[in-house]
Amino acid sequence: MQLKYDRQNDQLVADLRGKGIVNEAVLKALRETPRHLFVPESIRDSSYEDNALPIGLKQTISQPYVVAYMTEVLQLAPGDRVLEVGTGSGYQAAILSKLVSKVYSIEILEPLAQRARLALDALSVDNVLIRVGDGYKGWPEQAPYDAIIVTAAPKEIPQALVNQLKEGGKMIVPVGKGDLQWLVLITRENGTTKEKQLIPVRFVPMVHGSEN
Repeated sequence: MQLKYDRQNDQLVADLRGKGIVNEAVLKALRETPRHLFVPESIRDSSYEDNALPIGLKQTISQPYVVAYMTEVLQLAPGDRVLEVGTGSGYQAAILSKLVSKVYSIEILEPLAQRARLALDALSVDNVLIRVGDGYKGWPEQAPYDAIIVTAAPKEIPQALVNQLKEGGKMIVPVGKGDLQWLVLITRENGTTKEKQLIPVRFVPMVHGSEN
């Protein structure tokens, strides 16, 4: 079974390369991360398809291409400290853990946070810290961050998160009010922020703690 998953992951990475992902460190991180461990057993045969998959509680594990794209756009460095908003399955955090020094991840749903911790522990990931909380507030105690990655869609860019970026830092976030959103890259430079619209995506909505 493991050999089958290895072959499928090899093919997935080759497909992502064909779709334009060029950062070798990002591709290596995806190849070394067993996506099937972050997917419910009942649908593990679909783990290495380039699709989002349901993980329960009306949440999904993101499409591998989107995971790779968002990670690549941030231009991460080994010493970076990254905030992830929306732990979900833990798959994105596992990818990030191979590329940066520390990942701080916030999940609003405690059952998902617990499941993600177990999956990361099974892979001996020791540089990801997960807490349950309202992603709109970020994690100010650990700020500022070199990069912030948001894996649920707010209707507007949360200013509290922008404020937690380092000078020169980047944030990538899907923004939109309907089923279709746009990925937006925000760069903090000289005390101001620049925004760049990238590609259309579909993410679950980002909710406040009071809405959960």
